[in-house]
Amino acid sequence: MAGAILKALSWVIGTLFGGAGISSLLDFLGSAAFLASGIGLVALLAGSARPRLLWPVRRKLSLSYVFIGAVPAGLIITFFALCGLLVFFSVSAYLMESRVRTLVGEARVQADATAIELRGRTGDVAAGIVARRQDELARVYPAASFALVATGRACSAAAAPGASPMPAPGGRMLLGAGPWAHLEEPASLPGWIGCDGVSTVTVYSVPGATVRAAETGRLRLVVRAVAWTGGPSGQTAVVVDIPVGRDTARQLREDTGIELAGVAALVPSAGDARPLTGRINPAAEAEATSRVAAPARGWLEQPQSWYAFVDVRDWQTGHIGNVAVSIGMSPAEVFRRLSATTVRIGDFNLGQLLVLLLSLIGGLFLVIEVVAAVMGIGLARSITGSVDELFAGTNRIRQGDFTYKIPIRTRDQLGELAESFNSMTASIEGLLREKAEKERLEQELRIAREIQMSLLPQGLLSQPGLSLSAHCEPAREVGGDYYDVLPLGEGCFGLLIADVSGKGTSAALYMAELKGLMLALSHHHRSPRNLLIEANRILSAHLDSRSFITMVYAVVDVAARTMTYARAGHCPVIHVPVSTGTVGLPARVLTPDGMVLGLKLDDGSAFNALLSEETIILGPGDMVALYTDGISEAMNASLECYGEHRLAEALVARRHLPFENLRDGILAEIQAFVGDSPQHDDMTLLLLRMDDVEGAN
Repeated sequence: MAGAILKALSWVIGTLFGGAGISSLLDFLGSAAFLASGIGLVALLAGSARPRLLWPVRRKLSLSYVFIGAVPAGLIITFFALCGLLVFFSVSAYLMESRVRTLVGEARVQADATAIELRGRTGDVAAGIVARRQDELARVYPAASFALVATGRACSAAAAPGASPMPAPGGRMLLGAGPWAHLEEPASLPGWIGCDGVSTVTVYSVPGATVRAAETGRLRLVVRAVAWTGGPSGQTAVVVDIPVGRDTARQLREDTGIELAGVAALVPSAGDARPLTGRINPAAEAEATSRVAAPARGWLEQPQSWYAFVDVRDWQTGHIGNVAVSIGMSPAEVFRRLSATTVRIGDFNLGQLLVLLLSLIGGLFLVIEVVAAVMGIGLARSITGSVDELFAGTNRIRQGDFTYKIPIRTRDQLGELAESFNSMTASIEGLLREKAEKERLEQELRIAREIQMSLLPQGLLSQPGLSLSAHCEPAREVGGDYYDVLPLGEGCFGLLIADVSGKGTSAALYMAELKGLMLALSHHHRSPRNLLIEANRILSAHLDSRSFITMVYAVVDVAARTMTYARAGHCPVIHVPVSTGTVGLPARVLTPDGMVLGLKLDDGSAFNALLSEETIILGPGDMVALYTDGISEAMNASLECYGEHRLAEALVARRHLPFENLRDGILAEIQAFVGDSPQHDDMTLLLLRMDDVEGAN
């Protein structure tokens, strides 16, 4: 939207006011906004499409094979192709530059030899020498030209190469030989040429060319050598020119295999450098621009274009620059040059055998790539096919079809996985039935727990002159701990706490049976000892031989402030009298004798003989704690038991608290002692406190 608005503003301003600057700026900003929104849209579409496109495992594996196999192979092939091209073009450029240096050396040799031969010779003799030398060189380079120039100066007065041009004294050409079809015969020499002479490559242009002649292709190269004849004044010099034309190009092809196309660019080293101006000679122009090409026999024989950079010297100033010479050379020619050797093995030379070996290796590499691609595709299809079948199987299982079987096509790890999946689906239905049965049992146990808890008195159990508080927590859903408060009439109450051996359902069933038994016996026996003797007689006849029951039964007379009790193998009774002094432990641990209930040792004589009954006086505020071994044997992470001693100390430390807070404080201390350790037994605590009769409800 921003781009559209900016574009519209640009058009309005350009139409109404003709403000090219502001209009162009707004148009540019609009284009930039369109570009930014396009990039953002592409990124958004790519981000949303990526999960859908790459969700199938088959596509992911295919892309991974592309990136792991195809891309590196392509990069390797590209790398070696580029290396081959670099070698090819470097070799062709080297051959061209080497040939130019050879040509420069030949021109210098011809100039020096002619100068030496001309020493002391004049007239027709000198002309004959120059003509003979030119004729010999023309056999190789037909356009080669010679000139003998009287310079009008001594060679020792030459300027250093590359310095500012020295004005050359007037000179004249004494004689010449050769066609001189490319340039005018030199009448003088520039001042930068010293006594050592020179042999260099220079450049000239045909009429109409400019300094940027690379655009018109009208620059030409010429190799020029100058040597002093060594006369009395040293003022005579031999000039040898070898134009780089058609004949030179043909010779270049025969020697190096390079086809010369022309000079592509001139890069002088100084801004005042200018090429020489050549003659207007259509024949010479046609000869210079013609390309010498051999009949092509396919791509390997077809010349490939490249550039070789040649150092050239400006004739007037001596400044050195560069020209880019367009050349052509075929790959086959480069190979022939590189593999040229006289060593032969049968009908092949060493280079041809090398090519054959490389071809075999390349073919083998191609075969390996094809085989690897086929194997990779096959493995990918095998893996992704197995994954698809597993996915289809999980969908069928999720829909509730446990009869679905995955076909096993291979005996590998994926096949084993499919077989395991089939085995798993076969057992899932049984597991579900077991789960449903377990949930049903857990539900029944929760109901049983609720029923069991309803059989026990809960919370604060206030009675006239007596405060009671209890807590029961089974280790499992149901337990074997039992406590009760039984009204006996005439201000008396029966208190009992019992622990059935074992845990779980069996203990809970015995606990329910015990409750009914105790309700019946409490109405017939006021003596705790007599009640326990009768309970032992009945339980011994019906209790399993592997089970037993511990119990404490007490009768509290509120009016008489007494508690008569008997202990049948149960935990001690803790009495905390408020009137006790502060010296020592203000608590009593009461342990009257008695055996557990339900043992089938004899006819009950041993139980009756050991069981004793005791009576204690309870003053106002005195407390009594009845508990099961789940309280005293609660263990922490160090397997240390809580014990009766700590329980007695906790009762003493909290004896002045309101009675409704006493039970919670004791339980909180036990939990802090246990920490994160699991509960291993049922925990039951029954607390009572004797109140003033006048304050009783």
